[in-house]
Amino acid sequence: MSIAKTGDQVAVHYTGKHTDGSIFDSSVGSNPLEFQLGSGMVIKGFDDGVTGMAIGEKKTITIPAAEAYGEHSPENTLTIERNQIPSHIPVELGVTLNMHQDGGHVMEVTVTDLTDTHVTLDANHPMAGKDLTFELELVAIK
Repeated sequence: MSIAKTGDQVAVHYTGKHTDGSIFDSSVGSNPLEFQLGSGMVIKGFDDGVTGMAIGEKKTITIPAAEAYGEHSPENTLTIERNQIPSHIPVELGVTLNMHQDGGHVMEVTVTDLTDTHVTLDANHPMAGKDLTFELELVAIK
């Protein structure tokens, strides 16, 4: 019986859920997710959850925020004056914008607060600070 180990190329069907049970992503009904275990292609907790599974095995894992997308960091938020955003760019709660930094780096930010004079931008991953649950099925080891 083959057991998934670091370095293996694996194929996994998964359903990702928030702690309230709502589904945020799933491969069920489409192609399984393929990745190399231990390569950093998926979040650490997902990688760790698949390691040691046998082909055909199913299990449910809960990944704490620290092993998923990290904790929400207040240092990754910025409040700017609203007039610093060009008028042709729509500014609404929840909108994702690209923020250009020195050196040509582009950072994706989400508008999380608005006033008449200021806009708060959040560069944290949208799932930062959230524990995640995954239903996993190891389909193949290649």
